[in-house]
Amino acid sequence: MLSWRKLALLAAGVIGTVAGQPALTTIQDILYRADGTRFTGTMFIKYNSFLAGDTSNIATANLTLPIVNGVLRVRLVPTTTASAGAQYTVTYNSQGIDQFTELWAVPPSTLILRVRDVRISGGTVIGPPPILTPVQISDVTGLPNELSVRPMKGVGFGIGRAVVINQAGQLDAATGNLGDCVRVDGSSGPCGSGGGGVGGSFADAETPAGIVNGSNAVFTLASPPSPASSLSLYRNGLFQRQGLDYQISGATITFFLVSIPKTGDLLVANYRFADPSNLLSSLASPQVVCSGTGLSTSDTPLVELGSCTIPASLVGAGDRIEVQFQYGHTGTATGFTGTVLIGNTTVASRSGASNEVMLAGHTSFGFYGGGQTWDTQTWGIGSILTVTAGNASEDPSQALRVSLRGQMAGATADSVSLRNFTVIRYPAQANP
Repeated sequence: MLSWRKLALLAAGVIGTVAGQPALTTIQDILYRADGTRFTGTMFIKYNSFLAGDTSNIATANLTLPIVNGVLRVRLVPTTTASAGAQYTVTYNSQGIDQFTELWAVPPSTLILRVRDVRISGGTVIGPPPILTPVQISDVTGLPNELSVRPMKGVGFGIGRAVVINQAGQLDAATGNLGDCVRVDGSSGPCGSGGGGVGGSFADAETPAGIVNGSNAVFTLASPPSPASSLSLYRNGLFQRQGLDYQISGATITFFLVSIPKTGDLLVANYRFADPSNLLSSLASPQVVCSGTGLSTSDTPLVELGSCTIPASLVGAGDRIEVQFQYGHTGTATGFTGTVLIGNTTVASRSGASNEVMLAGHTSFGFYGGGQTWDTQTWGIGSILTVTAGNASEDPSQALRVSLRGQMAGATADSVSLRNFTVIRYPAQANP
């Protein structure tokens, strides 16, 4: 027989084991079918790991519970006081077929509960809200240093603009028109060389006209900067920023109140401008849309030997497209033909004899409000100059394809090749 001391130790161990278990809630009910007969089958209870209300860790597992003659009885750890998202997924199976599935949220209870007391709708999450603890920047190793070396937004920062780095190392938005090009120094202006036209000039170390007395805010340059962003203005050697220290309209500089030059201050301006004594300085430059060499062919059907696509809406009323082309003929057995189309309009089609070695041409395609007019000149070494002209109705709002094609007059070993071609756009320009 066990001594009373051994019995006491055994009882204490059992009590300690029971005391360490989480509290359970009993769910007991009678289940019926729709026809009134009692349900017989198997219940599968699934759940993910969670932390019970008494901080017990409940591991992910599945429970299988037989239901005989409708009697359901199970004891489960409460979930309504557990970590967020804790719940039971219960599936009823009869004769090997899953009949239906439902979710249970089990509250703590010393009384016996029924299924209706724990059943919840899908998507419902019952439990205490998660505890959110703010994390300080200093709590993350290395984060303060990384943030300190990141570029900061400057006062000129803006959305939907190219970014430039100001003299303080901050990020500002590039100024200028949306179609301007941004240069490596952060200034902007019309795309192309010069920024102010074909023959733009530079003003260096100019002193703006105006009284420097601490109250006058308006000063005038000799010429309007072109573009305005090319202006570099210094006050006593300190760079002044457009939009922060001053604003400019044409040739007029207006300082903001806090930046008005005081008596004795020295102003120096550097900028680009369109030279009023040189009309070319304000004229727009022609643009080469494409230029290069092409392919060759010995086939009798027309074959595209080169092409160039003019982007949609690039050209409009007053603009002009010029196409220059040179075909070469290798062999003396068969003649050849060179054909040029702009969109669906054939602007050139010239044939050369079997002894002709080249065909050159030039097409001018001008746009006006209601359509286009064109004229073409073609010639060769042994072929006389021929001039043709016509009208077209291409849609410049759509991409316009320039297609240069060639073909042989018959089956032959001779070939025709597109030696070189260039497509140039001359933009509309009002007389300055």
